[in-house]
Amino acid sequence: TSSSGSLLSKLPLWVLRFLQFVFAITVIGLYAQDLRAAHKAGKYSDNKWGYAVAVGVIGAVSSLLLAWPRLTMWGWGWDLVVFILFTALFGLFGKMFIHERAEGLNGVKRMKNAVWIDLINMLLWFVTAIYGMIMFFFFRGSRSLHTGRAAV
Repeated sequence: TSSSGSLLSKLPLWVLRFLQFVFAITVIGLYAQDLRAAHKAGKYSDNKWGYAVAVGVIGAVSSLLLAWPRLTMWGWGWDLVVFILFTALFGLFGKMFIHERAEGLNGVKRMKNAVWIDLINMLLWFVTAIYGMIMFFFFRGSRSLHTGRAAV
């Protein structure tokens, strides 16, 4: 078997995608709590929390779809998009909660933890984007531009 097709060569990617999925689901859970509480209380729910849940859903679905190595080679651009979404999420909530004092406030503690989960997500998506770019530009087996028949 070739090394590119072996199970061992796909394992690191699958581990990264699994971690992306788990942490994206964690983001959904952490931020959706406040949306649900606001909805149950009949209060206004901030769009920032809606954005966080949407980014979590995008991350979870994308990690499942991009778990196939062939898609990773071609999906590195989408990895970059999701990386940018999580970067914005980290910046948005980091500015709000990193310097906040959590003294006895469970909601603030949870949000401070959520910010660090956002950072982990951001870094995981950056790693897979770089990995995908490397696979795309160095290992895709180049073909001629117009017909695609000749190897270059």
